[in-house]
Amino acid sequence: MEELIRRTMGPSVAVEVKAGAGLWMTRVDANQLENALLNLCINARDAMRGGGRLTIETANAPLDEAAARALDLPAGDYVSLCVSDTGTGMSPEVVKQAFDPFFTTKPIGEGSGLGLSMIYGFARQSGGQVHIDSEPGRGTTVCLYLPRAMGEMAGSDAAGGAADADVPDALVEAPRATHGETVLVVDDELTVRELVTEVLEELGYAVITAADGPSGLKLLDSGRPVDLLVTDIGLPGGMDGRQLADAGRTVRPHLKVLFITGYEEGSPDCRSRLGLGEHVLTKPFAMQTLATQIKGMIAAA
Repeated sequence: MEELIRRTMGPSVAVEVKAGAGLWMTRVDANQLENALLNLCINARDAMRGGGRLTIETANAPLDEAAARALDLPAGDYVSLCVSDTGTGMSPEVVKQAFDPFFTTKPIGEGSGLGLSMIYGFARQSGGQVHIDSEPGRGTTVCLYLPRAMGEMAGSDAAGGAADADVPDALVEAPRATHGETVLVVDDELTVRELVTEVLEELGYAVITAADGPSGLKLLDSGRPVDLLVTDIGLPGGMDGRQLADAGRTVRPHLKVLFITGYEEGSPDCRSRLGLGEHVLTKPFAMQTLATQIKGMIAAA
């Protein structure tokens, strides 16, 4: 991802990558890891409005009892991925709230406040942790700690091919579309859109997609048939998934919405605001789980 990150940072931010030698294997969702890293880098860039230095560092991190206790982790071997910046930094009060869903220090329209909460959820779901070290005026370092994969789990076949090979079998029992119903999928990750589209089309659904909230709203306003909206909560373009659903209901009052979130507890704040015909699905999820949820929501009166 180094080339993508350098382009994203722009000419005013120097990027340094310190890759640890002999790095241990860790078993995590590759797409979520890439999304977490890119999100951390964008946060760092936004904290360095006048330019600065971004450092990405990986290392093996054996944690003894004391170090693990401080991170709320079991003692053992971990792999660390740290992103550091020379930006404005955060006060202790802000650090304490940084992982809360919908908390953001950015101006309205520039952030949903879900980035760090999703990274936290991803780390915890992976058996790891995320830690922030920051001080106003001295920059910020955010470190992901992911557990070392041992034995067969560390093999390349177990990490990749085996999971892919299970996908067709997993869909054998998945409920299919009844009448070719249309699902609108809104997610800024191309890989997510392509995977969900492929699965739903295989199950007989018609699928239309959008990469951000405004584009999704245009499709909802176009008059095209949409039986269900599936949207990530954290979206770019100044309109998050919650706002998209609310705006979509102005043109389609009975719109059914399935929110997708990476936050560990399914975004409690979002769950508390769920209305009729709305549900939340937490990443990572099995494709059969997604298919079952979509079938049930469309079939519901």
